[in-house]
Amino acid sequence: MQKYVCITCDYVYDPAIGDPDSGIEPGTAFEDIPEDWECPDCGVGKEDFEPLEE
Repeated sequence: MQKYVCITCDYVYDPAIGDPDSGIEPGTAFEDIPEDWECPDCGVGKEDFEPLEE
């Protein structure tokens, strides 16, 4: 699954890990995260993330 990076603080959302502290289970694709989810490091919304080029 595609990883996404926050363009504000460089936090990387990894679907294999999810965001358990925000209730996002491991294995959750970025597209399936609720629209009101915020970056756990800086608080910006999903619109401030872009696909991570590895």
